[in-house]
Amino acid sequence: MKLRRLWQRALRYGAVGVTAAGIHYGVLRGISAAGPEWLANPIAFLVASLAGYLGHALLTFREETGGRRFARRWLLLQYGVNLSVCSLLPLLLPGPPGQPLRDLLLVFTPTVLNALIWSRAAQFSAHQRLLRAPEPLIHADDLGLASEVDQAILDLAGRDQLDGASLLVNGASAAAASRAWQQLKPADPLYLHLCLTEGPSSADCPDLPASFGALLLASLLPRRRRRVQQQLERSIQQQIDRFRKLTGQRQIHLDGHQHIQLVPIVLHTLLTLAPSQSIVWIRTTREPLPTGLPLSCWVDAVRSGGLLKWMVLQLLSARARPQLQRVGISTNGCFGGVLFTGQMIGAPLDAIARELRAAGTGDGFTRSLLLAHPAAEGASRSLDQRGFGASAVFFRSPERQAEWRALRARESHG
Repeated sequence: MKLRRLWQRALRYGAVGVTAAGIHYGVLRGISAAGPEWLANPIAFLVASLAGYLGHALLTFREETGGRRFARRWLLLQYGVNLSVCSLLPLLLPGPPGQPLRDLLLVFTPTVLNALIWSRAAQFSAHQRLLRAPEPLIHADDLGLASEVDQAILDLAGRDQLDGASLLVNGASAAAASRAWQQLKPADPLYLHLCLTEGPSSADCPDLPASFGALLLASLLPRRRRRVQQQLERSIQQQIDRFRKLTGQRQIHLDGHQHIQLVPIVLHTLLTLAPSQSIVWIRTTREPLPTGLPLSCWVDAVRSGGLLKWMVLQLLSARARPQLQRVGISTNGCFGGVLFTGQMIGAPLDAIARELRAAGTGDGFTRSLLLAHPAAEGASRSLDQRGFGASAVFFRSPERQAEWRALRARESHG
């Protein structure tokens, strides 16, 4: 595994280095045709170094930097070292300008020096991130959906292996689950798990529940949007009212079953209700791609639809986050649990937790969330009868118990 990662990094470094060298060579030859080479070479380096500065931070050493730029001091150091070398080399190398070997030495000597500088910069970035990186919050959805789900979530909460949970107020065991949570973790408020895609229907909302795709389509079709908008508002208001009755909480921290809160028509309704209903936080799903995973995990992500789901939700989160910021509603920095939904065990769990820890939070955001769906065996038995058909299939999987065991086995993360 180490050899493969070293080889992958060498390829990435080579790709960035060759790109920067090509830029260097093109600028060098272009400027030296009209001016002295000793001036053309430093200018060419300055242009190419910007490509290297960004490319190595965002690609080559992304594990250490988390996809962020190096500190500017490293760029200044690179400039100082390389400008001196680039200015002196043309004077020290024998032969006339334009010889291929001479040009190669002019171009690739800075590349070798940069390898040393960027390696040190990457180590510095990794160290700084570890010093300031908080652990992600471990969160569980679907509390109140069924007693077997509650059993696993409350067990983890009692072991301090869980930081939060979302209450599905239309679930069969919502009232009992809410009481049990408040006894176990009275200082940690529950989140409202808004459910619009499953569950019991009501006469005043004939078009609900509706699938994620149907609501996404309604967001794009004006006539359909007008028809569904008022029903969405009624359904959301009913769930907020029931949530307050069960929990006694005034402020609402909200997420969504199947991430429905990010669908534009639903988000618009939530933003409309937010001032009167004290909605202060809405979950988004900006999930960094994990590194160091075996190929089999990526094959599973493609086969299960996790990668497609990840792409859709990245677009919806990118659209939602500035809207939330404009109206003063908080959201989480990053998120883990879309790409490998329902498979947060083993390598995916460790890799995503590592990425979230490295990503930190970012200015203006709350701590990142790692989502799981633990449950005891038998959670699917009564769900079909209550209109939770998709959840019945999901909770029939033995991976629900595997996620429970995986979270129980994790070291304390507080």
